[in-house]
Amino acid sequence: MKIDKSGFLQGVRFIATPNCDERPAGIEFDIPLLVIHNISLPPREYGGNGVIDFFTGKLDVNAHPYYLLIADLRVSAHFFIRRDGEIIQFVSCNKRAWHAGVSTWHDRIRCNDFSIGIEMEGSDDDPFTEVQYEKLAELTRALQQAYPIEDILGHSNIAPVRKTDPGPCFDWEKYRNLVAAVGSDE
Repeated sequence: MKIDKSGFLQGVRFIATPNCDERPAGIEFDIPLLVIHNISLPPREYGGNGVIDFFTGKLDVNAHPYYLLIADLRVSAHFFIRRDGEIIQFVSCNKRAWHAGVSTWHDRIRCNDFSIGIEMEGSDDDPFTEVQYEKLAELTRALQQAYPIEDILGHSNIAPVRKTDPGPCFDWEKYRNLVAAVGSDE
């Protein structure tokens, strides 16, 4: 996997979202933080287009009762890794995706300004798939080669009062071991 100079992962599907904007001046390539999330729409239902529709502002609020609760939110992430391992990119890594909300890292606020967000299709209550971990590790290595990533955290680490994802089912040890293994093959 390779991220090109314009911030796109080569060889994956790109779906443009209006839920992004420019990073603050001077930060476009100075990205020290990678944030891991989980999402499924409807909650704990996998494989549908709910997340894609949500990120692109096309969610039919009448399709599921839960959607009424999130109808006014404008959210996106740079990447979404489906349970079958498909990676979809919504925002160039050189732009600001709206994934972290009110957040803090090393006394810096507004983590969206200087982070890349990856959403894993899942929930706090269900284990992630092996192929999701494999693709996440490969994507992480590609991001580490393209940007000066210093830290990789869950959404719960940068917004602990508000968020719990990627949740207790996310296996950080497995993920970190896969990142190291992917790196050793290069």
